[in-house]
Amino acid sequence: MIVIVMGVVGAGKTTIGRLLAEEQRWEFADADDFHPPSNVEKIRRGIALNDKDREPWLARLRAAIVQWIAEKSNFVLACSALKRSYRQELDVAPEVRFVYLKGSADLISERLRSRQGHFAGEQILASQFADLEEPEAAVTVEIASTPQQIVGEIRKKLGMA
Repeated sequence: MIVIVMGVVGAGKTTIGRLLAEEQRWEFADADDFHPPSNVEKIRRGIALNDKDREPWLARLRAAIVQWIAEKSNFVLACSALKRSYRQELDVAPEVRFVYLKGSADLISERLRSRQGHFAGEQILASQFADLEEPEAAVTVEIASTPQQIVGEIRKKLGMA
């Protein structure tokens, strides 16, 4: 199974994804690591990426997912996957499952203000919410709980508990 933990910047994708992978004894990958340097620099400067910027990133992610499935590996991938078209690009097989970390702009903004050491900050949150097309076919989890509670809910909803 490939679980894609998705949502806007600051929703907790990496924290939740790592914890889920650890509890399942699966591999973890962060989609941020698949961005070309030009995208990272744009985000660092608070410039929202457009669909053209995201094309090589999505292609690299898709190739990785195809490879993981071919290798019969279990992975958790932290990835914004904000638009339906992005999710369609990544949804390459029945083994792919999406988990949407849903939270209010106020809660996420508060979390971003306290976050250190990440290249994406509060300045791109508004553009991410503007781009967000909430998924219909995903496990949806509210992010107001603790990471352990959120992961427990995800595991239960995906039949992993």
